[in-house]
Amino acid sequence: MMTPKLSAALAAVLLATTVHAATPSPTASYLPQASPAWLSTVPLPSGVVKSWPATTPEPSGPLPTTTFNLAGYPAMNEVVTNATTDPNIVAVMATIDWTKVPTYAPTTNTTKTTYSPTDPNCWWTYNGCVTPKINYIPQDIYICPEPGTWGLTYDDGPMYYYPVTPENEKWAEPNLYNFLLDHNKQQANLMYIGSRVMGAPDAAQRGLNDGHVICAHTWSHPLMTTLTNAEVVAEFYYSLKMIKQVLGITPRCWRPPFGDVDDRVRAIAWQMGMRTILWDLDTNDWNIPGDLTPGGTVPYASANASVAGWIANREKGNDTAHGHVCLEHELSNSTITLAEFWLPTIQSLYQTMPATSCNNVAQPYWEESFIYPIQGTVAVSMNGTATGVKAPQISGGTTSGSGAVPTSTAAASAGHSGAGHVAASMNLIFGGLVAIAAAYSFF
Repeated sequence: MMTPKLSAALAAVLLATTVHAATPSPTASYLPQASPAWLSTVPLPSGVVKSWPATTPEPSGPLPTTTFNLAGYPAMNEVVTNATTDPNIVAVMATIDWTKVPTYAPTTNTTKTTYSPTDPNCWWTYNGCVTPKINYIPQDIYICPEPGTWGLTYDDGPMYYYPVTPENEKWAEPNLYNFLLDHNKQQANLMYIGSRVMGAPDAAQRGLNDGHVICAHTWSHPLMTTLTNAEVVAEFYYSLKMIKQVLGITPRCWRPPFGDVDDRVRAIAWQMGMRTILWDLDTNDWNIPGDLTPGGTVPYASANASVAGWIANREKGNDTAHGHVCLEHELSNSTITLAEFWLPTIQSLYQTMPATSCNNVAQPYWEESFIYPIQGTVAVSMNGTATGVKAPQISGGTTSGSGAVPTSTAAASAGHSGAGHVAASMNLIFGGLVAIAAAYSFF
């Protein structure tokens, strides 16, 4: 499990400014994508759904105990240090058009002193850039375009403990998944770390089988812009391979740890079959002190007050520009507590659904047998073009496995809050993120 040990100064940095929202850019001629051929020989699992909507009810209750053979992967939470000689990575790199990958060097802790204020690399950590400066990959998904919509996302899963004790077992998955199932079969985007799928494959399978939309969240949760091209490819490759071996799916979406992404990393991700998903609201739940986050420096009351402020703004009707994608985590007892406390209120006030669904992506995997409900009437691919696929339409309120949802009770969208967003001042933020990333470790 990841344990951030953060200073109060770093927490203050990360509590700073707003990511500037904008209307998503129109569909352009983006670099073509294809289902990753380098995953074609991955053995497929049993015990998971092969399509969505599923033909069997969503499972609930305790997890089954299944034996998995997951050999041949990097160590837990470790960046692949031999990426340039790893034959798997070498093979994948040969499939990438490197003329379409910007050539600037990885970022370092000193980059902040030399980086251009014009943000030529669309470095999100610098000022929240979500629209690439290169024209052959699409804008990041970071909001729900329709006002009054809440894009529900949970990072860093699947959550588990080692060793398991009677005290911590109640917080591990399937706690949150059962809670979501009990609350109108609520679907969310689950951003899975490859290492943690390896550590808790039964929990990962439950997430898919309960109807959640899975995206990759790298293998070891590093600051991606600090890595070499080969290391970036390795983070994507091993996370995607693990997800396919355990879940039988190939996600077309990923979220960068800490939001740290630039056009170099985006271009590699796109050519490996994935679009970038970020957020515009951050609960800062990851920095609440908890059983697995003892170094957290944001009081629970502060994170709780941030969400309460968004809810109050929604009720006042002050923000009608767009909906929101919210950053939450399945990371500790504190993050689970916050998530479960607020979900019923969020469901009552917003159309609540995965971020992919509010952006009308019905088929978030390369396996086309999975078709999820969408908010609009026209299903689109990850490049924004209409697919012609007939997908269930979300009529209001929350998504469910069947697409049947209650009607929302309010008309206006929540406020676009700056609380919890990554700081625009790079002189503070990047050094802080390097320290945070270095402090993360698994069990």
